[in-house]
Amino acid sequence: MHIIDLNEAQLAPAFGIEMASIAGLGDQERVRLAYGVVEPGGESQPHKHDELEAFLILSGEGVIDTDGRSQPVRAGSLVLFKPFEKHVLRNPGEQPLRFCDFYWRDAAKRDVAAQDNGAARLKGRPVFVFSTPPTPNGDLHLGHLSGPYLGADVYVRFLRASGHEAYHLTGSDDYQSYVVGRARQENSSPQQVASHYSAAIKSTLDLMDIHLDQYTVTTRDSGYAAGLRDFFSRLVRGGAQLRSDAALFDAETGDYLYEVDVSAKCPSCGSPCGGNICEECGEPNNCVDLDAPRSRLSDAVPVTGAIRRYMINLSAFKDAVEQHHRLSKVSPRLQQLAERVLARKDYWVPITHPAQWGVPPAEEVEGSQVIWVWPEMAYGFLYGIAELGGRLGKPWQADRPQPDWKIVHFFGYDNSYYHSILYPALYRMAFPDWQCDIDYNENEFYLLEGLKFSTSRRHAVWGKDILSPDSVDAVRYYLARTRGEQERTNFTLDDFHACVERTLLGQWQAWLAGLGERLRQDFQQRAPDAGNWTAAHTAYFDALSNRLASLSTHYGADGFTLNRVVEDLDGLVAGALRFAKSNERIRLNPALRDEYRTAIALELATARLLAQAAGPLMPRFAQRLGRALGMERVDVWPESVELSPPGTSLNLAEQRFFTPLRRADAAEEGRS
Repeated sequence: MHIIDLNEAQLAPAFGIEMASIAGLGDQERVRLAYGVVEPGGESQPHKHDELEAFLILSGEGVIDTDGRSQPVRAGSLVLFKPFEKHVLRNPGEQPLRFCDFYWRDAAKRDVAAQDNGAARLKGRPVFVFSTPPTPNGDLHLGHLSGPYLGADVYVRFLRASGHEAYHLTGSDDYQSYVVGRARQENSSPQQVASHYSAAIKSTLDLMDIHLDQYTVTTRDSGYAAGLRDFFSRLVRGGAQLRSDAALFDAETGDYLYEVDVSAKCPSCGSPCGGNICEECGEPNNCVDLDAPRSRLSDAVPVTGAIRRYMINLSAFKDAVEQHHRLSKVSPRLQQLAERVLARKDYWVPITHPAQWGVPPAEEVEGSQVIWVWPEMAYGFLYGIAELGGRLGKPWQADRPQPDWKIVHFFGYDNSYYHSILYPALYRMAFPDWQCDIDYNENEFYLLEGLKFSTSRRHAVWGKDILSPDSVDAVRYYLARTRGEQERTNFTLDDFHACVERTLLGQWQAWLAGLGERLRQDFQQRAPDAGNWTAAHTAYFDALSNRLASLSTHYGADGFTLNRVVEDLDGLVAGALRFAKSNERIRLNPALRDEYRTAIALELATARLLAQAAGPLMPRFAQRLGRALGMERVDVWPESVELSPPGTSLNLAEQRFFTPLRRADAAEEGRS
């Protein structure tokens, strides 16, 4: 007999509460025991791990939070957590909540949980996928399209195909200072510039087959400004202060300098940068800390002065942001950026700036100031959810964000600080009881002929220059294949055309046309029933199943990467070409007819899988291929590899899925 007196347990801080490890319980290598106490008003830190875990509530009452869901618990409740399931134990009552904690490792259950690839934390929740709102100071080029917009579109299509409630939201970020800069260049007004390019951006997204559920235009939506002022007032109540601090001014005009109006060297990495952010290292600046700043308003060297602005102490939210990152999908690079930025002591960030273009706060300020457009964007996301909800009849409100909202951000690395550091801090200030649940998917710069795509310098291939109904799937494929995910990548028109000819025409089209011709000659364009299966057949079928699992991972919440999706799709086609070539040897041998029709049935299974697996990335191609294969739907993600029903009427032989774009371009040039 072994009696453990929990009252004598040596409690110590752990996971934000008091806990004690209990020794002497059976096989310590399998099951371990701890004792914990959550004091009234307290809660454990959100966390997840690879063990299974069980809480046995001994006394008191509390609430368990897991991935946007809450469940009350009381004495006698036994709660089991799967591996990697996020959980928090809260005590909103007046008495201590005491519990026993059992935890152990189970390799089989851990593997099953890992294969889930984040789907469980999205199940039964609305998923709001945001591509960072584009600045309407120019149309969209391929650098833009390859990053947040294509990524978010593909991700939403995959989630919907997998049965999730997912929406793609973005908008026109009209109040950017870069809109003012473009208006000066074009001798126009900011409103005219914003309206013109916002419409151009939306039309380019449509050409790219990126069809949005919500497109917010911040200068036109009638309730936007009032809601933004209310959000800002929440920030003031949450700790934003009107304080005097150093600022940068043009020595000749006396104008306040920030963002587009100042350039310099980054104080952190020494690279050329603009005001308030460095696109190279991603770190923010307050302009006065820039190295050798230059004004874009005059040739005079800028001077430092002082001004009263609303500011927040970002350092005060270090723990909140780090806790948020522990539970979110955050890349190592974003973790590293957060560590650098949050290491700054008493880092005060302005959230209003002297300007005429923007929304002024309801609070009194010095002179004419507006809410800075980057904190504004944090509200814009919530506003977009509320507007979408209004059209769908959903009770979503911008001033009452809900714990079951799953938010996913797609953005370029140069916007990482705002999305993954500043916004979680602002949400904590405005809604202290809301634990925002946000995943982050950033991309690197896409280069054009070795230099960064640039709207301001007009160094770009514009979306409208290359997109058409015949080219859109090829463009989506190539951008997914070459987009910068782990490192910067380069675009050239020659390589794009060569890739289309070599891969989409030379392999994809060639294989599907060849399969169609064999079906026409050998099976009257109907799907044969599988006959005798050889070892090579079962091995090929197993490879298809593994390819499907890999595609599910690379499209999915935890492992999203379009580079790897394209690798998998190309691998699927390359494997089919090898398989077809091998089985060509038995095509005309009557004695091996049963084996040959099994091979053709497996090629058709590959084509069906390609139609479904390419759907999120190349929707037009997928629909055409699905129709040629007699499939009712291709927008449902397959749970397994399926053979075509025997006797299905097929129409592959005459199909042309891709166009030789280089010749089309040459013909267009000849007509011009």
